Amino acid sequence: MQTDRHAQSGTAASAASPPDPLTGRLLDGRYRVGRRIARGGMASVYEATDTRLDRTVAVKVMHPGLGDDEEFAARFVREAHAAARLSHPHVVAVFDQGNDDGVVFLAMEMVVGHTLRDTISRESPMPPARALALLEPILAALAAAHRAGLVHRDVKPENVLISEDGRIKVADFGLAKAVSADTQHTATGGVLIGTLSYLAPELVVEGRADERADVYAAGVVLFELLTGRKPHEGESPIQVAWKHVHEDVPAPSTLVPGIPAYVDALVARATARDRAQRPADAGVLLHHVRRVALALADGLDEDADLTDDLRPRPVPEADRTRAVPLLSGDTGELTAPFAVLAASELRGAPGSDQTTRVPLLDGRAGPADHDDAHDPDDEPRQGTPAGSSPRPRRTRRGPLVLVLALVLAVAVGGGAYWFGWARYTHVPAVISLSESAATDRLEAAGLGVEPGDPAYSETVPKGEVISTDPGAGERILDGDPVRLTVSLGPERYKLPRLTGKPLAQAEEALAEIKASVGRTTERWSEKVAAGAVIRTVPAAGKILAPGANVEIVVSKGRRPIPVGDWVEKELDAAEAALEKRGLVAEVEEEFSDDVPEGVVISQSPREGTLFRGDTVSFVVSKGPELVAIPGGLRGSGVDEAVAKLEAAGFKVKLEESALYVGLRYVVSISPGSGKLAPKGSTVTLSLV
Repeated sequence: MQTDRHAQSGTAASAASPPDPLTGRLLDGRYRVGRRIARGGMASVYEATDTRLDRTVAVKVMHPGLGDDEEFAARFVREAHAAARLSHPHVVAVFDQGNDDGVVFLAMEMVVGHTLRDTISRESPMPPARALALLEPILAALAAAHRAGLVHRDVKPENVLISEDGRIKVADFGLAKAVSADTQHTATGGVLIGTLSYLAPELVVEGRADERADVYAAGVVLFELLTGRKPHEGESPIQVAWKHVHEDVPAPSTLVPGIPAYVDALVARATARDRAQRPADAGVLLHHVRRVALALADGLDEDADLTDDLRPRPVPEADRTRAVPLLSGDTGELTAPFAVLAASELRGAPGSDQTTRVPLLDGRAGPADHDDAHDPDDEPRQGTPAGSSPRPRRTRRGPLVLVLALVLAVAVGGGAYWFGWARYTHVPAVISLSESAATDRLEAAGLGVEPGDPAYSETVPKGEVISTDPGAGERILDGDPVRLTVSLGPERYKLPRLTGKPLAQAEEALAEIKASVGRTTERWSEKVAAGAVIRTVPAAGKILAPGANVEIVVSKGRRPIPVGDWVEKELDAAEAALEKRGLVAEVEEEFSDDVPEGVVISQSPREGTLFRGDTVSFVVSKGPELVAIPGGLRGSGVDEAVAKLEAAGFKVKLEESALYVGLRYVVSISPGSGKLAPKGSTVTLSLV
């Protein structure tokens, strides 16, 4: 079930309604009832919490008072048993059923999303390919039900749920009933259950419901997807019912030009008023839908063979059912499984007039409106007694000619029947059966079996039949072979490891597994060469469906790192910056009289970019070179002292001491002998 609209017929409870007595109640000691999310004709649906398994479920509760009707309550309980028999990914699961102090309920799967009705409102009319894609999972669910002997009997957009992640599920098998030879004719106690706009003609007239009634409803849903309208509309329910019985569903292309003729033929086949011309069950219709979907995928505007194969054979109007249902008021509920209205009750129905005679089910004709309406041929002939007819004149050749004509007609008719019909049989429906079960059914029908090429399928499990050639329901000579196409299951591929491969090779590898290249992103990489794949999203080893997008991260190669100019800057700052960038500093020191100690004198390279781990060479100043001041200068003559100091690389400054008498001998040295001083610095000599 779903949270914002439930697929049962009904509407969400108004916020202004009084508090619901069920809200907050614990049913069967297990299900804590929350808010009501939908209300239908016989039950309401609540969001609830399964306290035992700690999960959210949908609880469907019969309306108060209805449980007093034992037959009605029993039918409600049978819903749980019928639906619980179905285990299919496109069927809403039924978990539990119970009766808590008169409250009869079902616990079902909660589907968060919207209904197909919402999709029709937003998207219709929609392209045929989109419509068939929505219809296919619905038919797969109905086919599973039909194989289990169940008929849904209330197929409509409101009963098709679409979850937030796009999963499609058929809900509310509440009207489903096991199909058997002794139950096909029932109409549930005289009340025909179903939604009027989707009722098959035989349900309206006879109350009969078999698999073909679901096929008809599915065809109406397809028409609505294609056109955005219901095929039969009227001012009252009686007019809608009348049209179901007396009017064919119009071709969708009459409302939406451009729809291919073979799509029109598919709708006509599914909604044929003569149920014998409809597909035998949802599995057969699913086969036809897939054929049409393939034609659309191939871009075919026309396919005469497919159109002719799908189009139902015309049925003479005289052979069509003309009974009209009896409805109560404007509620749309049929009050009898079949009933006939007198001509006076048909006023206002489309196509009715004052001389209409409506055949009753026992062969009698309903009264005409005009008492004076009669056929002149019904009057007695002049000269003939009332109640008698004139005796025709006999001839001798008359009986002989009649006998010969009858013999000839029988011979011609028998030959035509044999060559045109009797020697043929129909291919039984074997779609979704296992290969062995399908083979047994075909051989039991007197047909041969040929294996076809297996094919992948998203909806048919591995080992089951996807399609047959000829298709189900088609005519075939006794003993002729039927080619089986068996499912390989969903088509899936393992994503290979693409890291390190050039982008072109990676794209080729993705094409081989039918995956698509999604977003391509470029990144720097120290390990992967430029133009090669660094990684994929999802990662290698992931199992993918065909058409899945794979994002690729491609290498731009190694990231270039700017070196920067560090000349005349502190070595410590240069080393810290380069280390952060991933570069290595190589240092050489030398004396410099001009550059302070610890400052870069030169670098290589001085500009441009390198890559991580590359080296930048620096020449760093150790400052000026230190030289020892020569000894033995004190007491020596000034010329000798100056010569020694200049030879050692010093500059000399002479000054007279306070005791200067003109002898010009060195009395003191600053700095003193033996001390270190920068080469080129000045040494002061004091003279006496």
